[in-house]
Amino acid sequence: MVRLNKIYTRTGDDGSTGLGSGERRPKYDLRVEAYGTVDETNATIGLARQHTGGAHPLVDEMLARIQNDLFDLGADLCTPDAGKPLDYEPLRIIDAQVDRLEAEIDALNAELDPLRSFVLPGGSPAAAALHLARTVSRRAERLIVHLAATPGETVGAPALRYANRLSDFLFVASRHVNDRGSGDVLWVPGKTR
Repeated sequence: MVRLNKIYTRTGDDGSTGLGSGERRPKYDLRVEAYGTVDETNATIGLARQHTGGAHPLVDEMLARIQNDLFDLGADLCTPDAGKPLDYEPLRIIDAQVDRLEAEIDALNAELDPLRSFVLPGGSPAAAALHLARTVSRRAERLIVHLAATPGETVGAPALRYANRLSDFLFVASRHVNDRGSGDVLWVPGKTR
């Protein structure tokens, strides 16, 4: 159970932060950047949900589950598998979370016409907010992939897959809330030359 009695601890005043393993790292550490950007993604989804709640309840329910998953992903990333036993079982993203995300992508995408051009971020306020969340999630994914490729660092395969699928979900969801794609703003190559 999480219990936050005091918000500030002063332990980070030296520019470091504690990982779930108890290890201290600089706040600019790649692992901290990765889970911090996952948190940023979660915040942008929270903003998007301000536009999906009433008008798009199915997508809003999916986004609520994703927000919870993103806390799981942050917990996963902040507790590296250092090969040393911990006093607790660390929370990890599991395949079932990735499978659910894929099923939701497929369900939303089944209602959309195929694309014949790239989609510009925009359309409805909900779609624009979901596009913003998509771009932030892509940045989080790039950081997670970089972390996984860094010698001495580990990232679980389900966490990598989840990060990759998330931006796909947000793209499909943005089209879905854009009148199932009919409100999409399509890129016209060279139109403004």
